[in-house]
Amino acid sequence: MLGLYFDGELQLRDDLPVPEPGPGEALIKVIAAGICHTDLEVVRGYMQFKGILGHEFVGVVERCDNPDWVGKRVVGEINCPCGVCAMCIEGRGNHCPQRTTLGISGRNGTFAEFTTLPVSNLHLVPDTMPTYTAVFVEPLAACFRVTEQVHLNPRLRVAVLGDGKLGLLAAQVMRLSGCSLLAVGRYPHKLKILDRLGVRTALESEGAGEERFDVVVECTGKPEGFELARALVKPAGTIVQKSTFVDNVRLDISRLVVDEVQVIGSRCGPFQPAIRALMRGLVNVQELIDRRFPLEMGVQAFEYAMREEALKVILEMRAYPAEGLRKPGELQEEPVI
Repeated sequence: MLGLYFDGELQLRDDLPVPEPGPGEALIKVIAAGICHTDLEVVRGYMQFKGILGHEFVGVVERCDNPDWVGKRVVGEINCPCGVCAMCIEGRGNHCPQRTTLGISGRNGTFAEFTTLPVSNLHLVPDTMPTYTAVFVEPLAACFRVTEQVHLNPRLRVAVLGDGKLGLLAAQVMRLSGCSLLAVGRYPHKLKILDRLGVRTALESEGAGEERFDVVVECTGKPEGFELARALVKPAGTIVQKSTFVDNVRLDISRLVVDEVQVIGSRCGPFQPAIRALMRGLVNVQELIDRRFPLEMGVQAFEYAMREEALKVILEMRAYPAEGLRKPGELQEEPVI
């Protein structure tokens, strides 16, 4: 099968084996998959991963022990726990020390024609949800994780830092709480997406003046984002750290102690609230789609996605024969925009 493989160098390969699902797993034909900041960091050395990249996807179940899943359009949670350790028994499988993570650690991902996941990780995509909207379920779920960790209400001042894909989604989720919200970013064309939704925005270069915030959600994807979060949070406030990256962060522990600032790491989140929000039109994702590339142009897609001004880049897997195997270089004639 065709796929994007990373082994110190990102390469398009047409000799990858179709994965064989294990017990309790499904073989999924990938329809489309999104490139996220974590994928870009993996290419830069994050997690020392080698294999097929990708974890934001929508696909169709091709084969599964449970016939009820076959033919269903699905999205999937990315953490695959062992199910028997203490963390799993406590219901914290996302922190299982033996877990594999789709396209990030120990498990091949979704930038290929096929992938596998445990059936327990799958969520049905409503028939009326557009394909490219479904690609956003996983990152949007990560934003809803913040609302599980921090109780937001209209009395709180909240800042979301970063106007990339995750920051724009996080601002929209925080907005649902009715809090006093400010989104801070670097690019006017990105912040305009939030402006049109009535979210107050500010350029990072202009700053937030003397304003300080009860909660700061850090989504810049850069080490300096934490320093900005620290500058904007009130004493006794909370920083929610969403960014992951290769580089280390300078941390003044004493200031955190003196100001009694909480720092909460925040990763993967609940899929069902994300699916409901998308179905109800509470979150706008269509304007976040920058470009779509066929899988054959995956390397070029990554080069495009690495541009600072880029938003969501989506890889499209085409329709193939029933076996799902393509001829090298075979393309569907539908144009890519």
